[in-house]
Amino acid sequence: MLATLNPARILRLLDDIDSAPPSYSLNRPQSLRRIMVVLACVCVCLLLVHYGKYSRNLVELLRLMGGGEETYLAALQRSGFFELAGYAWWSSVHLLGYVVLPWLAIRYLLKARMRDMGWRFADTAAHWRGYVLLVTPILFFVYLVSLGEDFVHHYPFYDQASRSWLDLLAWELLYIAQFVFLEFFFRGFMLNALRPAMGANAIWVMCVPYLMIHFPKLWLEATGAILFGLFLGILALRSRSIWGGVAVHVSIALAMDLAALARKSGLPDQWLPF
Repeated sequence: MLATLNPARILRLLDDIDSAPPSYSLNRPQSLRRIMVVLACVCVCLLLVHYGKYSRNLVELLRLMGGGEETYLAALQRSGFFELAGYAWWSSVHLLGYVVLPWLAIRYLLKARMRDMGWRFADTAAHWRGYVLLVTPILFFVYLVSLGEDFVHHYPFYDQASRSWLDLLAWELLYIAQFVFLEFFFRGFMLNALRPAMGANAIWVMCVPYLMIHFPKLWLEATGAILFGLFLGILALRSRSIWGGVAVHVSIALAMDLAALARKSGLPDQWLPF
């Protein structure tokens, strides 16, 4: 399996993507227009998600809505689900920016179909070894960092996840949905919309904004996002699906949350998800 990581093999995989349809299926004017539309949409979507995802925007919206003597904001704060509502807002903004706006561009500007942008399972099962190879060392790293004290104070992001099954399930659904939206935007929309104009170079274009959304995180995680984006991009185009990447992200996220919850509850190590 280590042979898969050989740089020469990676270049051959990129060459295979480059030489297979629909790579370079557009003429020069069509390619220029395609690149302009896709990257302009990417810019708008990233701006919306970056500045719109914060719960303070939900607070401002609720204040504008008012609600008389019993304001919507005050009612939500007293409900005990204010933090969860903030994460629902966060996930909804990702849905709007990473799925809805690209869908409008795909349908009305590119005149293409959503199912051709990675929504199908297609050949995902045929490439399961690649996804396992990608996720295994990361899960091992998750186990190592879960042994530290800081880990349990950082995960899950939702502080009330351990309060009840409702809180835990609601949080994990919102969290998982965000990964579906993210995978579609980067490994579905960007790759498949740019490939007819740029071939395998669409992967490298996708890796740039994918790296940049990791800048608020630790430098090691941001650096790893380059290789992670490259390998997921290759696998997404070869499998013609985003769902393997979704499975990788969800596996890592659930492992981190469950490991942290196990530590907080004082469960023995055999209850950990790895």
